[in-house]
Amino acid sequence: MSVNLNKSQQTSTRLFQNPLLEAATHVHPIIPLVLWGPIVSYLIYWTAQRLPWSAILIWAVIGLLVWTLSEYIMHRVVFHFQAKGPIGRYMVYLFHGIHHDEPGDATRLVMPPVPAVAIASVFYLAFSFLVGDLYAKPLFAFFIVGYLGYDYIHYATHHFRCQHPVLKFLKHQHMLHHHIVGDGNFGVSSPLWDLILGTYHRQNPKNLKGG
Repeated sequence: MSVNLNKSQQTSTRLFQNPLLEAATHVHPIIPLVLWGPIVSYLIYWTAQRLPWSAILIWAVIGLLVWTLSEYIMHRVVFHFQAKGPIGRYMVYLFHGIHHDEPGDATRLVMPPVPAVAIASVFYLAFSFLVGDLYAKPLFAFFIVGYLGYDYIHYATHHFRCQHPVLKFLKHQHMLHHHIVGDGNFGVSSPLWDLILGTYHRQNPKNLKGG
């Protein structure tokens, strides 16, 4: 028996009666790159004037690792939080439940700018407190690079066939999360923390269509 993992819904449920709030929930996928690209470029340029490239490379690796862990925790703990009350369940639905109900909605696959900036600001302040302002800048820059990678990998897994072996693997694992193992495969850009923390699931691709 085969399972088709390429179900794509084109519906877009209205979340707010207020037209401005509703419009803010729909984001063109180019927006994250337009918003964060110049900031990342500036931070790397600023850091390059003060640190050797060997140090920047180390902070790049740390920033990407910190992103993958943050991605995993947010997806597993926040986006799949088992809220008890109606308000909590509604908030979880706004953040992530709508995506599971309508995974083919291309305008709700990347985070809107306002919450993205708010969340990123919290991370930047935390990095500054932990490692100081100088090192926080490259750490944050590559943390955002990881976030952009996540955003566009996530978009690709839902809207492209992903013939490249790495993207094909990531698409397969993410489609399993959507359609078969909702309690696992929380990493979208990397299975690293699923493997470490025991939430990685695998299914034979021969039994799947479009995985």
